[in-house]
Amino acid sequence: MIKLRTLIVDDEPLALRLLRAKLNKIAEIEIVGECKNGREAIAATLDLAPDLIFLDIQMPGLNGFDVVKGIQSDILPLIVFTTAYEQYALDAFDVQAVDYILKPIDDERIGRAVQRASQRLNVIDQSVNKRPILGAIDAINHKDFTANDVVASPSLHQISSVVERKVVIKDRDEITILKQSEIEWVDAAGDYVCLHSQGETHIKRSTLKELLDELDDSIFKRVHRSTIVNLNFIEKVIPHTKGEFFLQLSEFEKIKVSRNYKDAIKHFLMGK
Repeated sequence: MIKLRTLIVDDEPLALRLLRAKLNKIAEIEIVGECKNGREAIAATLDLAPDLIFLDIQMPGLNGFDVVKGIQSDILPLIVFTTAYEQYALDAFDVQAVDYILKPIDDERIGRAVQRASQRLNVIDQSVNKRPILGAIDAINHKDFTANDVVASPSLHQISSVVERKVVIKDRDEITILKQSEIEWVDAAGDYVCLHSQGETHIKRSTLKELLDELDDSIFKRVHRSTIVNLNFIEKVIPHTKGEFFLQLSEFEKIKVSRNYKDAIKHFLMGK
């Protein structure tokens, strides 16, 4: 078994001990160092060249994103961010973090993060991806990170052309990151929206208008006052009465297009 040489970083001694205890239970992990601040983390990474870092975001002095920026690009390891604040999730995935775990950390989330790290280490040549990561970090560091930051800042979607846009969904103490390209359609349900992707429905607290502002407007179009469709999933257009029609997205999914929004689909069909 190939072990992941792992560095753990947290400015809180109790959190550091808890993380160490949980990681020591996982056979794939070999802890090679512990750090209590960002400067120690950069020095330890340069010295030890770990495969993986469990990295706290909110630390005095250098925060977690500063640490990633301070690491030489030729030895940048895989990163799992750990934090008590959910609003950094999109930023973390914009710099291609393996995972993002909210405190208090449980064994299941730790195990899932390690599994993802192992898979990525097996299939990705990290040297290809370091330059985009550091470019994203440069853009992110122009922000002021506070507990009141908005989780989905549209400006962060434009950090780099190589970073795929995503939607962050919080469900209790878990965060799901959906690739926008995999969202097939969205419908509104009061103060919530339902995002349909790969046979699953994800619920997010948001209005349809707020979500539409977040989505890539080149592929997502509103086709009804309560519905958004990803144009890439349209398989058929079926005429209906009074200028309305249906979009068939799959064998079992048909979406009605109202007359007020039909122009968006017509432009798509005409290649405009």
